[in-house]
Amino acid sequence: QLQASGGGLVQAGGSLRLSCAASGRTFSSGVMGWFRQAPGKEREFVTSIAWGAGSTLYTDSVKGRFTISRDNAKNMLYLQMNSLKPEDTAVYYCAAGTTFGRSPNMYNYWGQGTQVTVSS
Repeated sequence: QLQASGGGLVQAGGSLRLSCAASGRTFSSGVMGWFRQAPGKEREFVTSIAWGAGSTLYTDSVKGRFTISRDNAKNMLYLQMNSLKPEDTAVYYCAAGTTFGRSPNMYNYWGQGTQVTVSS
């Protein structure tokens, strides 16, 4: 199971740190990522991180503002979000899989989501 937390309401330009706790199995040998879904829109890829060297992928709109990290010893995934914009408003989901990529179909396990709202 994956449990996301840390969402909330923040003003534009502010920061939030999302956390995702993994339990029930070890995800340290796979890929973990963050997706988001805004009202009326499809779920979209935000960022992912691979085990080992920690290779990362980011969608263009968050590059330079968001940072993904993981603590394999604690089975935790993080998303540091800085310089938040109103268009970042969405439900954020953590996910785990075995293939490094951007498609939701590559991820087998999903958290329940945490709401991020950025006011202008």
